[in-house]
Amino acid sequence: MSSYFDKVKNNVLIKISSINAVSVLVVSVTALISSKVIAVFLGAEGMALIGNLRNLLTAIQSIATLGLYNGVVKYIAEHKDNKEELIAMLSTSYYICFVVTMCISGWLYFDPVFWNNMIFGKQHDFSFVFEAMALALPFYAANILCLAIINGFSKYKVYVLINITGSILGLLITVLLIWEFRLEGAFFAIILNPAISLLITLVIIMNQKNFAKLLLANRISLKYSKRLSTYAIMALTSAIVLPAILIKIRNFIISNEGVNEAGYWEAMQRISNQYMVFVTTLLTLYLLPKLAGIKNSKDFKLEVLNFYKIILPIFLVGFLLIYFLRNIIISVLFSDSFVSMEPLFLWQLLGDFFKIASLVIAYQFLAKRMFWHYIITEIISFTFIYFVSMYFIKEYGFVGASMAYFFNYFFYFLVLIFVFRKSFFGPDRIIESS
Repeated sequence: MSSYFDKVKNNVLIKISSINAVSVLVVSVTALISSKVIAVFLGAEGMALIGNLRNLLTAIQSIATLGLYNGVVKYIAEHKDNKEELIAMLSTSYYICFVVTMCISGWLYFDPVFWNNMIFGKQHDFSFVFEAMALALPFYAANILCLAIINGFSKYKVYVLINITGSILGLLITVLLIWEFRLEGAFFAIILNPAISLLITLVIIMNQKNFAKLLLANRISLKYSKRLSTYAIMALTSAIVLPAILIKIRNFIISNEGVNEAGYWEAMQRISNQYMVFVTTLLTLYLLPKLAGIKNSKDFKLEVLNFYKIILPIFLVGFLLIYFLRNIIISVLFSDSFVSMEPLFLWQLLGDFFKIASLVIAYQFLAKRMFWHYIITEIISFTFIYFVSMYFIKEYGFVGASMAYFFNYFFYFLVLIFVFRKSFFGPDRIIESS
């Protein structure tokens, strides 16, 4: 029995999960308090409009950094002890992101009406939001690259400290601005929080001597320009298309069901996002560097099964609790006016279970730079969820959006099993990395 507990104690995945759990708990609590404030002061309509802006910001952040986060993490993990390679790769990342960020910022600032009409519709005039976003965007990009450096060096505690500090400060800013300025305040909070996070990141990173010297940019490497461009296309495919699809689904619900129904669906997404943060952070902190170093199919299969044995049962129990306590959760996190979102829980939780199972496998695409596998499976998934959502919303109302979400990730899981069938069911073989 003691040997079992020793194994558990020394299991790296469990250690990182424990550290990550503290961060996710704080991030989730602050986000849920923020959701409660939005529900009380802005209602379902405010929730829907804020959801559209969040989706845009996610896409814009990824475009500004060309989705290089995963590539930076991979190459730092591979070249931790090679300073020359690290400087070449990071310098290339800095220069590329600077040029792209300036271009996107200029477009946001000088053509805010275009962005307003695309995100909010002509019936709303929030052009000032996009001008403010343009000014803040360079801070977002810098913060994301700094976090990638920390992640690549597996400095989990530093990463967690930044997340916790940023979340608490972000909550205070959100509550204050919504209290004073209502919907406009919520918009500004969404824009300001990622930028303010850079200040926190820099204060912490400057106290890490090994990190500070890597922030210098001295040259562009053609080798890493080519390698990172692959990650850029992979990441941007998801970062641009998925938020665009979510915005279209939300707007489709608004036009067919009503803005309140879109707000209920957005509220369900916010609940889902809080516990999914634990998974995505854990995958990025632990699994991506781990898979990058795996050289054969046997170790890949064992790593996936290890993740399933440790993480999936925890989420299964958590999902059951969330489902049976759904009415209490709605009342506590939002308000009684959101009770109509109750039917969404079953489909969303089922979808999230298969999403977690899928992501654990899909991260192999990033770890081994499997470009075409990633692009093709993403296109299949995006096409599936878009058309199935449109159909189900027409047939079953706004609940159809969550039903489509479940069927999409169940289908995506089966596709991934097929793609990696030789690794899971065939003889051991060498896995090459690009």
